[in-house]
Amino acid sequence: MAGVQDQLEIKFRLSDGSDIGPKSFPAATSVSTLKESILAQWPKDKENGPRTVKDVKLISAGKILENNRTVGECRSPICDVPTTMHVVVQPPSSEKEKKMTSEPKQNKCVCVIL
Repeated sequence: MAGVQDQLEIKFRLSDGSDIGPKSFPAATSVSTLKESILAQWPKDKENGPRTVKDVKLISAGKILENNRTVGECRSPICDVPTTMHVVVQPPSSEKEKKMTSEPKQNKCVCVIL
């Protein structure tokens, strides 16, 4: 019975509302390993997919999960199975900087004189 409790069923919700999984993971699985699994299972037809583990953020119960934590440590005490984690893809900072420098800067300040 202890072996069953050491496994967690996790579903990954993508930003477009589609899912990867559910799939069972041991409670000792690291968040970094979950991200690698997401990369391997990422739908090929989706645009702007992550290229590396660093591009992926996992959110569970409103918290961004740290790579060095285990699934068991991140588990919500309220519910056991299945767990849904939200997946956010962040482009590398160099792409963000390129995007910001290529767009003309606009002053968005508004002054109101009374």
